[in-house]
Amino acid sequence: MKRTLRRSTLILIFTIAFIAGIGFFTAELIFNAKAWVDQPYNAHISGSGGLAQAGKITDRNGNVLAQTVNGERVYNSDADVRSALLHTVGDNSLNISTAVQSKYRSKLTGYSLIWGLNMPQSMRSSHDIGLTVDANACKAAYEVMNSYGKRGACVVYNYQTGEVICSVSTYSYDPQAPPEITEENEKDYDGVYLDNVVSSTYTPGSIFKIVTAAAAIENIPDLFERTWYCEGSEEIGGHPVNCVDGESHGEINFQEAMEHSCNIVFAKLAVELGSEKMNATAQRMGINSSFSFDDISTPKGHYDTSNATENELAWSGAGQYDVKVNPMQMAVICGAIANGGKGVCPGYIKSGSGNLLKEIGVTGNQTFDLLNQTTAQTLGSVMPQYEFGGMSIRAKTGTAEVGDEKQPNGWFIGYSTSQDAPLAFACVIEDAGFGNTYARPVVEAAMAASAQAIRGH
Repeated sequence: MKRTLRRSTLILIFTIAFIAGIGFFTAELIFNAKAWVDQPYNAHISGSGGLAQAGKITDRNGNVLAQTVNGERVYNSDADVRSALLHTVGDNSLNISTAVQSKYRSKLTGYSLIWGLNMPQSMRSSHDIGLTVDANACKAAYEVMNSYGKRGACVVYNYQTGEVICSVSTYSYDPQAPPEITEENEKDYDGVYLDNVVSSTYTPGSIFKIVTAAAAIENIPDLFERTWYCEGSEEIGGHPVNCVDGESHGEINFQEAMEHSCNIVFAKLAVELGSEKMNATAQRMGINSSFSFDDISTPKGHYDTSNATENELAWSGAGQYDVKVNPMQMAVICGAIANGGKGVCPGYIKSGSGNLLKEIGVTGNQTFDLLNQTTAQTLGSVMPQYEFGGMSIRAKTGTAEVGDEKQPNGWFIGYSTSQDAPLAFACVIEDAGFGNTYARPVVEAAMAASAQAIRGH
């Protein structure tokens, strides 16, 4: 009798475990099937990298960026547009994990839990995806960037709506004719599958002076009454701090220090402010935060001088030491300066089938406070002013030393103050040189085309 009871109990336990297991795997199938389908390693989806039945991807004006024709995935007719938007759209390999074709493959292919990928065409709803980017703006930026033969990133976004108008990463290649990467040429394509706009961090150099400036504006009452004397080099904390090429700026005030990008002044300001205040300002402005880019998260930047020496703290005020920032992050911060301190979440998905926008959290104009309004307005007023593309621009250049016998990373960040073109931007060109020489021409091309795009010209 006891033996029978034990056997019955054991059978009951196995039966409950079996039913629970079936329930668990059923729930996993229901909730995660789309995610499994989206994975690049899913070999059960055949043809054009699993995109044989995928819908169209279009830019903000309806220009086709990718579509399926006779079972083959084809891309825009312009080779430069294809290369410019490689990291945003993706290719058949699905190696670019942040690209639309990789992240939203189940939406593009019209996946259904009941029908899988074999839903009859008569029952399919639209499975196209519309993007906010403008093909012409991306092409304009890419043509300048590609002429350098350097890695880099350029992004332009509407700081009022969050729409990304231009997003270009190099190195790149033509998705219509992808290269065969071998041991002999792999150096030429190093990091080609990484979207530098949303996935890379860089030493900022002088563009970080907007953070040091914000801290000084908030904590030094007589900041605008002071002057400093720059001889091009000065010992701080037992070691020298130098201006670029040892240039001497003489006696200058704060506004002039920003215009001349004087390392000496900003190094002294960082030391005077101290590590605690510098860290707090960098934290509040989002340097150590990750920003949402639809359902992609940018990498966190880095600023922490808690254990820095006086000389290291000084250099951090000029964006050196071990400071790191992300290009999209810097565009958002510049947009916040233009917006009176409020940052707006960026996004590049404009429309999609089913509940795509809801699923990836696109709710429109999500904002967060990065600066108080007075600081933002004052900071914007001291940023150097430029005029191009029919716009008034507030911007900051950067020339970031990276060592290893490489040329500096060239930066150009800022925003337009023109009301009909509320655009913020960030551009970095690796191993290039002065930001004004290399990054600024990319931004000028991208901003002119982006302004036309949102003005409807």
